[in-house]
Amino acid sequence: MKHLINYLRYGCILAICLLPGLSYDSPAQNVNGVVLTDSLNLKVIRVWGTHQERGYACGYILAGELEQMLNYYVKPIFGSSYATARNLVNAGNDLQIDQAYYTEAQGMVDGLTAATGNPASLDVLDVLVGNCLLDLMSLMGMKCNMGCSSLLNWGDATLGTPLNGKAVISRHLDWQINSTLVNNQVMVVHQPSEPGKQHFALIGFAGMMAALSGVNAQLGVFQHVMDDYSGNGQHNQLYKPVWFALRDALENADYNGDGNCNVMDLKASLDDSPNGFAGAWIISALAAAQANDSLTAMIAEITPSPPTHTFRYQTYPDSIPGDNLYTANYQIARNNAMHFCTRYNAIRSHLGNGTLIGLNENWNLMRDWSHLSHNIQFMQFAPEANHLKIAVRTNQPAYQSDAVTFNLGDLLNQSTGFSFNESGNTFAIWPNPCRDYLWLSQRKGPAEIRSVKMLDTLGKVIFAEGRKKKNPDRIPVLSLPSGLYLLIIETGQGIEKYRVVRE
Repeated sequence: MKHLINYLRYGCILAICLLPGLSYDSPAQNVNGVVLTDSLNLKVIRVWGTHQERGYACGYILAGELEQMLNYYVKPIFGSSYATARNLVNAGNDLQIDQAYYTEAQGMVDGLTAATGNPASLDVLDVLVGNCLLDLMSLMGMKCNMGCSSLLNWGDATLGTPLNGKAVISRHLDWQINSTLVNNQVMVVHQPSEPGKQHFALIGFAGMMAALSGVNAQLGVFQHVMDDYSGNGQHNQLYKPVWFALRDALENADYNGDGNCNVMDLKASLDDSPNGFAGAWIISALAAAQANDSLTAMIAEITPSPPTHTFRYQTYPDSIPGDNLYTANYQIARNNAMHFCTRYNAIRSHLGNGTLIGLNENWNLMRDWSHLSHNIQFMQFAPEANHLKIAVRTNQPAYQSDAVTFNLGDLLNQSTGFSFNESGNTFAIWPNPCRDYLWLSQRKGPAEIRSVKMLDTLGKVIFAEGRKKKNPDRIPVLSLPSGLYLLIIETGQGIEKYRVVRE
């Protein structure tokens, strides 16, 4: 909870501390978002609505984190060349960015401005530079030594385990150890309202609209750097930014129009950048187990020069047996390079015959034999098991840190109904954050309380009380776990809602 409490003083969290007689600024529009949890150095938020509304909610809720990421990570990456990076995005000749993402970025800036006043005057181009970071670095001749690796198992590989043929992937995100990155790790769950879209979650850092790592109910996609490629992207090629290509595959309910959600949706999104990509990357993708292995698991090796798109499936003779795929940072199928690194060989030698690999075996193989010291995030996705597990770096690598496990169905599909504006409400709620008791005080006019309810972020009622009092008093909260709650007060004038933080 420490990050949630720290940012209360900047007004960038939805739980606003109200004291009797204290005036405060309300957001310019309803905030379609809520903090689900803020623990183990990972903040999880849910946002819903249009691109603009989701962007606004992200900017408002994560205002402090967004400012830190752009001012103290993205800008320093480019240094004196930052203006060049902005100009490349603004010119529109090198990168093809959909208008919807401009709209979402503007919403993010508007939300940030409503929360903090935007003292650094951050704008849409700043947000888009951050989301096209790797593309721009390559176009400007810069290198990003990330790392990353993924192990995919399904079908015969998981038979005889509780997965029983279902699919699973574990993925390391390895990046430079930077305090701004480490302290601003975020998962954003999107619930789009536009037609043809589906719910999805992005796992990365504050301000990311695009998918460095992401999942929906049936598909997970994860980006790696291709370290053994020496070229860079060329100008005027209208490349699709790689992280937006991944998000397109996740957010669209059926990107390739074949009636299914599987790895072919990612392939179609990547193929929609016919000139290749601005940089050289490896993408791992896993879907719920299909009758055809090539629909379940795929490794894409994409570059700016021919062959720009190379796809590896279970049938490729990559020395990994059975229904398993592995990738780190070197080319395997592209030009039949078969470039095996130390981690590739370690997984290959400890995989055995490639069978009896369940959730624990998949996780442990990656934890023990595919880690790097600069491991920032470690995650596992098993769509048919409704399973998403994440560990992030704190003061030690992610693979050595405690992990949190989410029920994927609950994470993606629960509705909070927390969309409202508190500025016209009758009561002051204090202290907020609270520990033992929550006190209610009148801010304006007499109001008879008819009932009080408190809901958790999944909409479950965890406290309810019916009463008729003209003088509000205290509500006990000592028994509640730390987290964010919704307080609903019914009065003679209607229903009012307040966000409350239990420390």
